[in-house]
Amino acid sequence: MPARDVAAPRPARPRRRVPLALLVPAGLGLLFLVLPLAGLLARAPWSTLPQRLTEPGVLTALRLSLQTATLATLLCVGLGVPLAWLLSRVEFPGRRLVRALVTVPLVLPPVVGGVALLLVFGRRGLLGSWLDATFGVTLPFTTAGVVLAEAFVAMPFLVIAVEGALRGADPRYEEAAATLGAGRWTTFTHVTLPLVAPGIAAGAVLCWARALGEFGATITFAGNYPGRTQTMPLAVYLALETDPPAAIVLSLILLTVSVAILAGLRDRWVSAP
Repeated sequence: MPARDVAAPRPARPRRRVPLALLVPAGLGLLFLVLPLAGLLARAPWSTLPQRLTEPGVLTALRLSLQTATLATLLCVGLGVPLAWLLSRVEFPGRRLVRALVTVPLVLPPVVGGVALLLVFGRRGLLGSWLDATFGVTLPFTTAGVVLAEAFVAMPFLVIAVEGALRGADPRYEEAAATLGAGRWTTFTHVTLPLVAPGIAAGAVLCWARALGEFGATITFAGNYPGRTQTMPLAVYLALETDPPAAIVLSLILLTVSVAILAGLRDRWVSAP
């Protein structure tokens, strides 16, 4: 009688001993990142939190932040997806330089970005003077200026995510569509976009979160006017001087949004195999 084939058990992974020289600084690094958040939670006015969340100033800043971050994200999607496609699909002179310029806002101090926006879109700026004289449009210190500032600092997140998704997509589907007679626009809308839809969604969510937390470029280019340009980060900055508990409440809202974003995108961005 033939013996049955028995699958050999997989050998267990040996336990790795963590060197003390790495464990200590790793633990200190974790404490350095976690303790400020724990302090925020510890000092939160939990007993009056429901009442503070319904205060007019908090609701106004929250509503304005959600509106401007959403509009900024839509602007980034409309401009960033074609830009990412250009960088990933088209060979042209200076592509590396263009890619570097696209990512500059990631490392540029936001206040410098606000100054740059003023020099271009201000009333005496390169384009702002023409917009004011021709159409009577003034962008600085307006809600539209908030959207513009948030889009400027957030767009690189979308472009990087979408370009990575495009580079990882199988080009054979696009080639098959072209072989069957589909034009470039039809191929892009019916084949390419569905292929990279998860990348676009992930980039849009990161873009929205970055826009929601923008401070430096917003206060420099759009100012800090309640109900018009005062978003939640700006309201936190102002409340620290007059009403610290309100600043903590607004900070808790931003912290909750950030944690929710990271938890929703953990499989794509922060998890390891």
